[in-house]
Amino acid sequence: MRETYDVIVLGSGAAGLTAALASALEGADVAVFEKSDLVGGTTALSGAGIWVPGNPVAAGKGVQDSLEEGMTYLSSLSNGMILPELAEALISGGPGFVEFLHEYTDLRLQLVEGYPDYHPEHPGGKPGGGRTLEPGLFSFAGIEEWIDRIAGDIQRIMLVEMPLGGGTGVIAPEILAARAEAEEEGLGRALVGGLLKACLQRGVDLRTGTRALRLCTDDDVVDGVEVETADGVRAVGASAVVLATGGFEYDPDLVRDFLRGPLTRPIGAPTNTGDGLRMAMRVGARLGNMREAWWSPSVPCPGIRRDGSPVAMLSSRERALPGSIMVNRYGRRFANEAANYNAFGGAFHHLDESRLDYPNLPAYMIFDQSTVDRFGVFGARPGAPVPEWVTRASSISELAAALDLPIDAVTDTVARFNDHAAQGADPDFSRGSSAFDRFPGGRMGDPDSPGATLGPVRTAPFYAVEVISSALGTKGGPRTDVEGRVLDVDGDVIEGLYAAGNVMANPSGMVYGGAGATLAVAGVWGIAAGRAAVADKVPARSEVAQT
Repeated sequence: MRETYDVIVLGSGAAGLTAALASALEGADVAVFEKSDLVGGTTALSGAGIWVPGNPVAAGKGVQDSLEEGMTYLSSLSNGMILPELAEALISGGPGFVEFLHEYTDLRLQLVEGYPDYHPEHPGGKPGGGRTLEPGLFSFAGIEEWIDRIAGDIQRIMLVEMPLGGGTGVIAPEILAARAEAEEEGLGRALVGGLLKACLQRGVDLRTGTRALRLCTDDDVVDGVEVETADGVRAVGASAVVLATGGFEYDPDLVRDFLRGPLTRPIGAPTNTGDGLRMAMRVGARLGNMREAWWSPSVPCPGIRRDGSPVAMLSSRERALPGSIMVNRYGRRFANEAANYNAFGGAFHHLDESRLDYPNLPAYMIFDQSTVDRFGVFGARPGAPVPEWVTRASSISELAAALDLPIDAVTDTVARFNDHAAQGADPDFSRGSSAFDRFPGGRMGDPDSPGATLGPVRTAPFYAVEVISSALGTKGGPRTDVEGRVLDVDGDVIEGLYAAGNVMANPSGMVYGGAGATLAVAGVWGIAAGRAAVADKVPARSEVAQT
């Protein structure tokens, strides 16, 4: 007789843990199977921002916002790729996710004040912020045995304390010591820890090193999953299965077949190899949004993460600071450097129609000593030494030569940019026209001035790093309804199968509305799928829980 649960959740990131908690709260017997030996997936590696229009935390701070404005904003970015009913479910479900975390976990979300939407000048956008939340510090006291089993490095800092969130990035030693004593952390590991603790308290069985291979079916109804562990392969029964396995960015074949353009190297959890996508395809799932990803230009760095992946930094803040520009392999600027990372990813996908190649790869970010002195780079305080792995030179021409770039093209490009920066305008790419462009530099100056992002590159020494086409995760997968039920190729529900997070066809289409949009989807659909899995398949337990 095979092992059986009411609900099996595949994956332990925010989507999976939220779904597991939602099912457990409905009275279901729940198991979470995690492929990796580490819990948390890409969520644990993230800054844990959560983008929620009309959220109660911002309202408590006096921010004027509404669900209607959020919907107007998302619709304005659609380009025909967002299904209205899914967009409405995302916007309307966001505040409920915040309340869910506050009611059923020890997490307390706080506002990242001033953080603009990624396209704030669009209808319904918020140039002054109010939609990005983050978990405050979370204490691992009581679940200490899980500290080393969660992906990512210990982070005793919050987003609001980091340069991108408005802080200095420098925490006093005595504060760090107090946080260590209390076993407190912030960012993605805090979000995972809070959800994990709540799941454990409600009897969820979480198993690592357990890879799901394929779904079990009986007369086209999903009734379990075949898993592989160190002890071999076996089938585990379930009334419902929730896919929360993340995207497919680490599978070269799926990347080649589906994504719209080059992906040099992803930076999320390396277990995101499309397992859930393949399982859904085998049972006839309809696919959607397959060409899209959460694009994120990144800077490769020395070192290897705990999960075995090479280290890379999300390139967001530095390329928006005064005194920095980006050039392609021909030594020319090719985009608004300060644009949000998802939109900037599109610049890497530009195809030269004559050469039939991608002219903007490789690309390089160039910055000068004024940027280092005024703002600090790569997480360091202003004026701190630049890491040794960064290329440097005493002149722009020497820097171009060191990068093997056309010297005349680079020097001409820098000279043209400097002339425009001195005039406070960028006629080539409109850098500085958006409040988002000005946000990183504006934190230490005038946020309304183009000078918050436009500044000449002229103070020696000069520095450069390669910027690669990367992604936080993919956005395509099985289509679902608003409650996370997976649909087949005819648009009918595949009974017993649900999905949440990056494994599903993302409701936001090609866009990234604001910082934390990916985790908003994970949370909203995690709750919906977890509840629907019980309501649809385990009615007796659901009724008992409600009484």
